Amino acid sequence: MTRQTCLVAAVALSLAAPALAETAPKEVHFDAGKIADSLTGVPGDPANGVKVMTTNALGNCVACHTIAALPDVQFPGTIAPALDGAADRWTEAELRGIVSNAKMTFEGSFMPAFYKTEGYIRPGDGYTGKAAEGELPPILTAQQVEDVVAYLLTLKE
Repeated sequence: MTRQTCLVAAVALSLAAPALAETAPKEVHFDAGKIADSLTGVPGDPANGVKVMTTNALGNCVACHTIAALPDVQFPGTIAPALDGAADRWTEAELRGIVSNAKMTFEGSFMPAFYKTEGYIRPGDGYTGKAAEGELPPILTAQQVEDVVAYLLTLKE
């Protein structure tokens, strides 16, 4: 019985290890818009990055950006730069910073901050009185940010 308990504890700790290594949104360090270190310590998965970028309830990057490598995306947006060649234009650290909070790189950008939990303006209080209370969760998880960055790093000219 003791051996099984130890085994269960070891498995639980190994599963929790990535979560323990995750950088919380408030602890992210930007250096000139860049985030040098992985937010999770786990490599991103480009296939999951595509899912995040093309799913409405997640990142939905294609609502604003076109990506030639994804020709079957319905209603690609044209109000933001095309992401073709993103890996040639930006480093991994720059891409991580842009995806996490583009305003740290491009002041005045209308791109949402995907990994941020504070500093939001909540107009619901002024209009309906029903703004969310407490801290809002980030739009994307740290791993989803890493997955998007991993996919963007595949986009070369």
